Amino acid sequence: MTEKQRRRRFLRTLSGRFLMLTVIFVLLADVLIFVPSLARYRADFLLERLRQAQIAALTQLASDSGVSPELEAELLANAGVYNVVLRRDDIRELVLSSPVPEPVHADYDLRLSGPWELIRDALSTLFDGDSRVVRVIGSPVQEGGQLIEITMPQEPLRKAMLLYAWRLLLFSALISAVMAVLLFLAAQRLIVHPIRRVVLHMKAYSEAPEDARTVIEPSARVEELREAEEMLATMQRQLTGALKQRERLAQLGGAVAKISHDLRNILTTAQLFADRIEGSADPVVARSAPKLVGSISRAVSLCEATLTFGKAEEAPPQLTRFPLAGLVHEVTEGEGLTRSETASPEAPPDALVAALTDIAPNLTLRADREQLYRVISNLIRNARQAIEATGQAGTIEISAGESDSEWWIRVGDTGPGLPAKAREHLFAAFQGGVRKGGTGLGLAISSELVRGHGGRIELLHSDSEGTEFMIHLPKVPVIADPQQIE
Repeated sequence: MTEKQRRRRFLRTLSGRFLMLTVIFVLLADVLIFVPSLARYRADFLLERLRQAQIAALTQLASDSGVSPELEAELLANAGVYNVVLRRDDIRELVLSSPVPEPVHADYDLRLSGPWELIRDALSTLFDGDSRVVRVIGSPVQEGGQLIEITMPQEPLRKAMLLYAWRLLLFSALISAVMAVLLFLAAQRLIVHPIRRVVLHMKAYSEAPEDARTVIEPSARVEELREAEEMLATMQRQLTGALKQRERLAQLGGAVAKISHDLRNILTTAQLFADRIEGSADPVVARSAPKLVGSISRAVSLCEATLTFGKAEEAPPQLTRFPLAGLVHEVTEGEGLTRSETASPEAPPDALVAALTDIAPNLTLRADREQLYRVISNLIRNARQAIEATGQAGTIEISAGESDSEWWIRVGDTGPGLPAKAREHLFAAFQGGVRKGGTGLGLAISSELVRGHGGRIELLHSDSEGTEFMIHLPKVPVIADPQQIE
């Protein structure tokens, strides 16, 4: 890295920018002090000229016969003026005089000059490079008259002001440098070092978040920085705990998957023997066999659902176009439901649960057919089981349609509705189960599959009159492989 690049990098740091701002603000303060000081210096210089001129004039007036031309020239030279005029008793008198090399360029009346006038005249004198003759008017000291007026060259005043300005700038620059260094060191100690310490702790924590020793210990003396360190420490502890819990859950999930796999094989074998028991001639065995078969079937289903959910993630959807009505027909047949194309809520008398569909035959959508089959199958199966649990006839209604931006599929039933506890964790795995023995994985997996299409499942309502879900599938997927879109 070159020296120029290092300087640029330093100026982009907090230290570099703080140093620049410190220098700028100190110099700005110096300017605000410099200009009034320069104006005051000029006013003092002119007042001193007036006093010296008054002394020279009193010397002339004290002599009865006047002073010689040589002494008068010496008095004017010592005072640094060309002429001295005194006004006493309302009489204006030219006390001392000498030839004036050029006309008077400007008049300055110190009696009437305020702060802004002094600053303006000082800047005008400082930046006026030509030799000028000026007239200065003031009040005599020690009540030596009503007015004193001198004519003097401006060049000595300008040189004295330049020398004073140069010294003042050097002194201000020295103070600015000292102040900048002190402020820079203070900022380094109070702000930059604590922030850098926080950054180093964050870097160390990111490399080993499971190591509790990398959690920052708040030590900043600045209240805001200490608060930030305390919040960072709290966040790191929470994250470390969450990572440990996640690791333990991952290990537990692996163990559960292995147990579920082996248990499924054992239960499958038991299910085969249970099926044979159903044909037993013993009436007690015949009555117990269906319950045994049902229990084993539920256990097998639980193992299979656990293994399915335990996969890292579902495969990305393979988007194709297909008619929805045919898919719904396959689902209802697979669930053993009688179908009706009418919207009549009356269930056929020969079936406990009937499916009413309202889907246009030409409604074609773009999705993963297998995954959508699983989603609709989960919703219909839950609805069927909820109705069957009541022991009364009921219907499941499936309708669908489309808008400019999405396809929608509605699945409703006339069941008893979902309990309040189930609605709170409806799409959470192992928490949203409704029926006894359920795992709550069906809706969790369905929600995950729909999200993979960029869509969502929502519960429209659930009460004593039934439950209704709505599936939303966008026509333009949020994330999709262009090669998968036909």
